[in-house]
Amino acid sequence: MHGELSLKLEACGKELISIYLKPLIFACVYILFTFGDRNMKQIDRIKAPIDEHIRKFESTFSSSMKSAIPLLNTITKFIVKRKGKQMRPMFVFLSAGLIGAINDKAYHAAALIELLHTATLIHDDVVDDSYKRRGFFSLNALWKNKIAVLVGDYLLSKGLLLALENKEYDLLEIVSTATQEMSEGELLQIEKARRLDISEEVYFEIIRKKTASLIASCCAAGSAAISDDKDIVNKMHQFGEYVGIAFQIKDDLFDYQKNLDTGKPSGADIKEQKMTLPLIYILNHSDAKQKRWIINTVKRHNTNQERVMKLIKKVYDEGGIDYAIRSMYDYRNKALDILDTLPDNEYRNSLRELVIYTTERKK
Repeated sequence: MHGELSLKLEACGKELISIYLKPLIFACVYILFTFGDRNMKQIDRIKAPIDEHIRKFESTFSSSMKSAIPLLNTITKFIVKRKGKQMRPMFVFLSAGLIGAINDKAYHAAALIELLHTATLIHDDVVDDSYKRRGFFSLNALWKNKIAVLVGDYLLSKGLLLALENKEYDLLEIVSTATQEMSEGELLQIEKARRLDISEEVYFEIIRKKTASLIASCCAAGSAAISDDKDIVNKMHQFGEYVGIAFQIKDDLFDYQKNLDTGKPSGADIKEQKMTLPLIYILNHSDAKQKRWIINTVKRHNTNQERVMKLIKKVYDEGGIDYAIRSMYDYRNKALDILDTLPDNEYRNSLRELVIYTTERKK
């Protein structure tokens, strides 16, 4: 009797799996591969004109970090293996190709930017006590703070030497200025975060320095590798700055979108007391009582999930998200307007698609 019942239950379970679970699994796999594949196809399409240069750059960049110290080589190999979509080299090579034939100086520009930027990321992780970077353990998590700081210093010096050895002082100026601005942007944000008195004007100055200056340096350095024309280099710098601002606003908007795991917005920026554009907008359009409630929530109740969700709902209801989206597209359009004044070729087409990708990406 019990054996017969067990068989019936087993058969029933298999039928339920066949009817409900299998289609659900197939649907999830389909979505994962469809959207993941679509995203990769888009990146592959953007990279098509510079694909050979990106592949070659990967090996030259690895060799630019080599040292006689075995520990350093182990760590730099770890860094290279965890590179992301390589957006910065893409901006450098596409900007170079837009202006003329890609040369050795363009490779130096891409390596210089990657070396200096990687150094700043390593130092940021130490300052922020962050133990994860792109889903992997950060350098300081694996080798502790002292080694991480020294590796960051080493990469910084390698970048400076690369430019000096090739007498590419124009590239050194472009990238050093960006590094200075990134540091200033971080410090400005820390200073303003104490009182949460960030105006829209200050917010744009922070993201211009923190994020946009790096993309601007990629585009300026790529064009400077090909042309001595200051007007073209300045135009490409402005183009990159507009793209970087749009990119950062998109990042800020992610905080208000539903998390796939929880079904709720993460509210991470609010929890970290960061004043981003959607929040600044409603703060500027609130009466004194509302302002006090908003600031009090960010400053003193940022770990209260219910209160954070209430604030996020207010941001949606009172137009903060719509305003940020409009601002993002305004900056994207400014970038595309500049692009339209430059040579019409396959590199310009890829740059246009890369700009659109930065504002339509899903993560």
